[in-house]
Amino acid sequence: MEKKALRTLEYDKIIEKLTEFAFSREAKKRCQNLLPMTDIQQINLAQKQTDEALLRIFAKGSLSFSGIHPIGELLKRLEIGGTLSIGELLKISSLLETAKRVKAYNRRDRDEEKTDSLDGLFDGIEPLTPLNEELKRCILSEEEISDDASSNLKSIRRQIGGMNERIRSQMTKVMNQAGNSGYLQDAVITMRDNRYCLPVKAEAKNQVPGMVHDQSSSGSTLFIEPASVVNLNNELKELFLREAKEIEVILAGLSAQVFEYQTALAQDYELLTELDFIFAKACLAKIHNGVSPVFNTGGRIHIRKGRHPLLDPKKVVPIDVILGDDFNLLIVTGPNTGGKTVSLKTVGLLTLMGQAGLHIPAGDRSELRVFQNVFADIGDEQSIEQNLSTFSSHMTNIVSILSKADQDSLVLFDELCAGTDPTEGAALAISILTRLHNQNVCTMATTHYSEIKVFALSTEGVENASCEFDVETLSPTYRLLIGIPGKSNAFAISGKIGLDADLIEDAKSRITESQASFEDLISDLENSRVTIEKEQAEINAYKEQISSLKQKLEQKQERIDQSREKILREANEQAYNIIKEAKDIADESIRNFNKFGQIHAPASEMERERAKLRDKMSGHEKQLAAKKEPPANNKVPKNLRIGDSVKVLSMNLKGTVSSLPNAKGDLTVQMGILNSTVNIRDLVLLEDETSPSSKKFNKSGTGKIKMSKSSSVSTEINLIGMTVDEALAHLDKYLDDAYIAHLPSVRIVHGKGTGALRKAVQQHLKRQKYVKTYHLGEFGEGDSGVTIAEFK
Repeated sequence: MEKKALRTLEYDKIIEKLTEFAFSREAKKRCQNLLPMTDIQQINLAQKQTDEALLRIFAKGSLSFSGIHPIGELLKRLEIGGTLSIGELLKISSLLETAKRVKAYNRRDRDEEKTDSLDGLFDGIEPLTPLNEELKRCILSEEEISDDASSNLKSIRRQIGGMNERIRSQMTKVMNQAGNSGYLQDAVITMRDNRYCLPVKAEAKNQVPGMVHDQSSSGSTLFIEPASVVNLNNELKELFLREAKEIEVILAGLSAQVFEYQTALAQDYELLTELDFIFAKACLAKIHNGVSPVFNTGGRIHIRKGRHPLLDPKKVVPIDVILGDDFNLLIVTGPNTGGKTVSLKTVGLLTLMGQAGLHIPAGDRSELRVFQNVFADIGDEQSIEQNLSTFSSHMTNIVSILSKADQDSLVLFDELCAGTDPTEGAALAISILTRLHNQNVCTMATTHYSEIKVFALSTEGVENASCEFDVETLSPTYRLLIGIPGKSNAFAISGKIGLDADLIEDAKSRITESQASFEDLISDLENSRVTIEKEQAEINAYKEQISSLKQKLEQKQERIDQSREKILREANEQAYNIIKEAKDIADESIRNFNKFGQIHAPASEMERERAKLRDKMSGHEKQLAAKKEPPANNKVPKNLRIGDSVKVLSMNLKGTVSSLPNAKGDLTVQMGILNSTVNIRDLVLLEDETSPSSKKFNKSGTGKIKMSKSSSVSTEINLIGMTVDEALAHLDKYLDDAYIAHLPSVRIVHGKGTGALRKAVQQHLKRQKYVKTYHLGEFGEGDSGVTIAEFK
């Protein structure tokens, strides 16, 4: 790959971010040296490894590779018989600790889990637990070997401890004697050259016999080793020498053990750094929300929702790019700061990342082509040192690109042939693009030249694209639109910023008629596209809503089907129990009436039996799952006379009034052989029966027709298909008939629709004085397509 293109497309910045995720020095080095590959098999393998590492991170969390140290030089020294130091042995132990941690990370919970390409790397790691345990047992830190490293070392250190005690004891005696005489500068025991000494005043040096090892900077204090502890200090030094020699023996033994596993250690280091490198790529993919692109050799690029990885993911606008299928040359136009260069860099950088085995920040099923080389001419190429203008510098780069590019190359041009005379620049740009197009070179270029837009419209295999720009807000949307040429919008932007209108009109007059017509055509195409996109968005929203409603309906129907059998079984059992209880009550009632009719029992006893039976029925009624309240009596008789025919609602029996009601409304009614006291609110006057009141207040034929009509009123009215005025007229008459018929409640079917009919029905019900309450139907009653009204 061209190093200049890598730098231009900011591939090096991606590598810097990748390197930050690596732990070991070798993995960081591999990240820094990572270049795009051209072998599709190697690319696919690298992408697969990145993908499998990313899946592990999502499933088990991040994996730390800290603790990996280079061990190549250490193993080479062991080969020639060298001995490792304490610190070097600790590096070996640290490597094995990391190997142990990484090995455990890949441990699977179930044997049936699917394996992948990384399992071989994990399985090849050997934690060498016995060696690591031995190293940790013998070495406590970089400065200390454990007493248990060997029995000889433990014995020597025990002797050193005893010797220290003897020396301190002897030094304490000398210090007390010299201190009492005032010879000491301080009453402390100190060390000089690893030998115990006392701080003696310079003028008293002859009073404390011994060897002088040091003196203070002022010369007022001498550090003297008393003669009585010289031999003891000598013995202590010998013990220290023996300790150091024993430590060398221990380190040599540990080094020999490490040398036995040099092959396994070298393999561990190689596998761990390889995994460290792979997981660094996976971590980069995680922060970019990247996916593994599909690579093809058919020359096709199809980036779905691609995002530039170096831009803020919360602000960057994804783009869709198609190139190399129906056309291999894409011309991107539009205003400045509209996102043309970003689109260009996104295509180039995602291509480089994908061929390097890195996931790309794009949507699933994004496709990339394997290019042997990528060329880019982007940015200000002016060179002061070489005395080249911007145009000359760009042309120098373009000449180099034309000499190297072939059908396996990707070429990216930003503002091709800009910086010179527009007419000449446009002609030159078209010639360059034609050369590349004829050579079947995959090319993407940005431009402001209208001539190039026409070239793209009139040339097969060349396609226009534009970066969308909102003129009203003077801000780009950064959306890349394939197939639509873009406008520079210079006049509109200048007007919004505040340029005088007369200047803008003068500028417009200087544009040729053909150029103006072309720009108007582009504007019309843009307006049509916006309209179509809005309509398409509405259609998609309706589709989603229909799909959601269909899914809910299917789920609801499924629940109904599942519970139908259970509901029917429970309903049948409940109905059977109700019928059985009703039969038992009826049988008992018949027996009581027969018994009382034969023996002429007193009315009080019959009343007690009746009350007992009624209480029993009430108790069973309370046990029902859906208890209905008895309808209110809206026909309480007034001005009753003895002999009037009435119906006792609670007993559903007809009778004759035997006495007038008292202050509480209680009166006596004769029902066959039964003479019972009831309340007037439990009675309905039977006006069609022969009675004094009925004879006196005989109803007309019209009244009889109304009573007959109201007695057959349905409990439901269907208003679907009617207008609001028609529905309210039918509803008003129906409510009157239902109220006269003493229906406790009615069901008004108005459907869902727009809700206008439902609202009108409920407003009408609200105004009726005889309507007690109303509410929408519940599940199984019609839901919001039905209103239930209850009468007072």
